[in-house]
Amino acid sequence: MQKAIDIKENTDKFEELLRYIESQDKSQGILMQTLHKAQEIFGYLPIEVQKFISEKTKIPMAEIYGVATFYTQFSLEPKGQYTVGVCMGTACYVKSAQLVLDRLQQELKIKVGETTEDNVFSIQATRCLGCCGLAPVMMIGEDVYGKVDPKDIPNILKNYR
Repeated sequence: MQKAIDIKENTDKFEELLRYIESQDKSQGILMQTLHKAQEIFGYLPIEVQKFISEKTKIPMAEIYGVATFYTQFSLEPKGQYTVGVCMGTACYVKSAQLVLDRLQQELKIKVGETTEDNVFSIQATRCLGCCGLAPVMMIGEDVYGKVDPKDIPNILKNYR
């Protein structure tokens, strides 16, 4: 479920996005670069931002939403300060990566693709991280944790709180 953004609290960000849109050459397609700029400003692309872009560029909302949901570099949900990725590649999966992921979701009280209420953590189930000899593998930001035991998850998370 998408979290709503308070437009009044983010007036400066909307003004910055408007200045960006107005500075662009409208004869060239501006949607991709505008979405990138909006995500840079807001951290994600909530529906209010998509509607704003549609209104200011005259690009149909359906096209904006379609592009924002098609490309993986765009996010409709805010991301946490730390992204926790659990490798679900074959080697990790057979070494109980699902149990690691289950414990992580239990500890953080969120599901894959969601962000904690305090915006500290987001969870992703990833494909092979290339650390098969360390299976199961989990990454938090750039930190790699190998041979993860589900019971170690609470202590690992403490380092990031």
